[in-house]
Amino acid sequence: MANQEFAPATVTRYETTLKHTQDFMQWKYKINDIRVKQIDHQFISEFEFYLRTVRKCNNNSALKYIKNFGKIVRICLASGWIIVNPFLNYKIKIKKIDRPFLSKEELETMASKTFVSARLEQVRDIFLFSCYTGLAYIDVQKLKRSEIVKGFDGEQWVFTNRQKTDTPSRIPLLPYALGVIEKYRNHPQCEVEDKLLPILSNQKMNSYCAPVKVA
Repeated sequence: MANQEFAPATVTRYETTLKHTQDFMQWKYKINDIRVKQIDHQFISEFEFYLRTVRKCNNNSALKYIKNFGKIVRICLASGWIIVNPFLNYKIKIKKIDRPFLSKEELETMASKTFVSARLEQVRDIFLFSCYTGLAYIDVQKLKRSEIVKGFDGEQWVFTNRQKTDTPSRIPLLPYALGVIEKYRNHPQCEVEDKLLPILSNQKMNSYCAPVKVA
């Protein structure tokens, strides 16, 4: 189903939601499955409690899993498997997150940082490539070499479609981004998979980024 109807990351989110739901039912009810008609407001509220306390998810992560679960419930409603929506009186409150931007000085400090691990250096390079192009992780992950073309100004540009919105993007490549592309031009993963850059999974990227200090 991935790469046809849904992106791989979307499939992974739903697989993770399923795993959390199964673990919750085992934790709360000591069962591995439940009839759709038995899902009610209390089930959803206790599932949210489980995500927040046992799984230690933050507010937005917990509610994203609940929203994914809710999409499955809506499919059940549309299919006539249930006639009452258990989410009818359930409120989802996503907290707005203020995401600070990195300054030019911070980007330069990160770029000049020397790492003892080649893997950390690779993660740093990919992260900064995203910063200098404005492309999200999923967009960088799927970039192919053929999507780097010469623009109207004679310089190198990224011509691609955004994964989330399927809208075309035309992005001029700044010197640092060009340097990253050149650095990994002959990387085995890029040659075998016809990818522009050697991208790790999103989870691995996040886990490597978390402990990195650039001071």
